[in-house]
Amino acid sequence: MAIHGLWVINKAGGLVYQRNFGGSSRFAVTCNSPLLTTSPISEGLPGLTSNEYLVLAGTLHGIHAITSRLSPAGTSSGAQVIEGETFKMTIMLTATGTKFVLLTSLAETTADVVLQKVYEVYADAVMKNPFHTPEMPIRSDGFDRRITALLG
Repeated sequence: MAIHGLWVINKAGGLVYQRNFGGSSRFAVTCNSPLLTTSPISEGLPGLTSNEYLVLAGTLHGIHAITSRLSPAGTSSGAQVIEGETFKMTIMLTATGTKFVLLTSLAETTADVVLQKVYEVYADAVMKNPFHTPEMPIRSDGFDRRITALLG
């Protein structure tokens, strides 16, 4: 089992938290972030610029919205898993519209459980923080520490 990355996308499609695993550090989006900042390379993930992460998050938000409307069975929560040749994206949509995306190896079978635990950490460390503004980038040492303890 290999977890490559975690993204948190707000209800408007903005990337509010991104972290790669495998020796890299957190990347948080800010209004003043330079567009050419590169992220450290994580095992299994290419190094991307902050702008590329923002574009990917917005694109995933759009794909998720489209797939939620295409369901022939009526109401749908949208795409839950997107698989590539070498990785898998598992998406969890919350009641508030926030999306948690876990990038893993294809062999990962517990991504849903892991995302639920990430959501619990988010609720405790971010949403209960009186200094955090909803829908804005997550800047919480407590959240970072708990994510590190949970995912590595």
